[in-house]
Amino acid sequence: MKWSRLLFALLALALAMGAGAERIKDLASIQGVRGNPLIGYGIVVGLDGSGDQTTQTPFTVQSIVSMLTQLGVNLPPGTNLQLKNVAAVVVTASLPAFAKPGQAIDVTVSSIGNAKSLRGGTLLMTPLKGADGQVYALSQGNVLVGGVGAEAGGAKVTVNHLSVGRIPAGALVERAVPSAIGDAEHVYIELNVTDFSTTQRVVEAINKQFPDSAAAMDGRVVKVRAPADASGRVGFLASLESIPITPAAAMAKVIVNARTGSVVLNRSVQIESCAVAHGNLSVVILSEPVISQPNPFSQGRTVQAERSQIEIKADKGGLTMARGASLAEVVKALNAIGATPQDLLAILQAMKASGALRAELEII
Repeated sequence: MKWSRLLFALLALALAMGAGAERIKDLASIQGVRGNPLIGYGIVVGLDGSGDQTTQTPFTVQSIVSMLTQLGVNLPPGTNLQLKNVAAVVVTASLPAFAKPGQAIDVTVSSIGNAKSLRGGTLLMTPLKGADGQVYALSQGNVLVGGVGAEAGGAKVTVNHLSVGRIPAGALVERAVPSAIGDAEHVYIELNVTDFSTTQRVVEAINKQFPDSAAAMDGRVVKVRAPADASGRVGFLASLESIPITPAAAMAKVIVNARTGSVVLNRSVQIESCAVAHGNLSVVILSEPVISQPNPFSQGRTVQAERSQIEIKADKGGLTMARGASLAEVVKALNAIGATPQDLLAILQAMKASGALRAELEII
């Protein structure tokens, strides 16, 4: 089975890599060093007839009229604009930490109307606002769409997504966001995942290089004493984030996506001794219409009915024994009885209910 070969390949790669040492910067972040989301409403022009159908998106026409008025163009009252080369869009971006005025950032342009494509369009100057309503960047430029589409005679071909594009370096930062790294004496390291064992190892590794400087606040945050001046603090953090750490083994977990049938098990998953039997049950119902005609001159009516035939098939299931199995043995045992990813959903839930699966089962 293709899926089983792929799963075995990924498993072999994970086991070969092992739980080696990682840097603190790979496991944690510095509190206060983060990006800020920005959003704005704008207009894309210059489309080749693939813009919004303005009769169905009146906000596009309102935006054009408002823009023309600000540029000194006053349209006669009652003017009905029929535009094909204009699309209303939402512009989003992330303002990086420590970004300064004049710095360029990338933006994403997404259609909010019924435009067929943004390919070849130009975004007009759009202010990007933060959560506080203040303008932090201005965006403008040619939209880059990684796709193509063609339509003729009722046939249509589309490659990739045409209603979302990107403008590299398409916005200039106009306002900086103050980013404070810790307080006057300490900086705070936040682990990406709450784990008391890994947090303790981080504290021990930091204290080994910088004696008596780190202390754990909880299972995720570590407080570290750092130089007070900005230059010394930057150099200290550069050394700090490069300290190697061997993270603790992750908690045994099985992730099941019930919609796609995807099943992911980490290397810590084990099962107790259990027997697994699996067989497919199928029910086939065939219906065919039956027409009943009355005898001649009998004053009867033609009646239509249905005749149904029900067939139930149960494939022969195999019984597989698994005892003290590791992840590799679990996959091998389930593959031996011909279990598909969809079958694993039911098997793993039954294992968990019986207490044989020693892992957290999470359904997403």
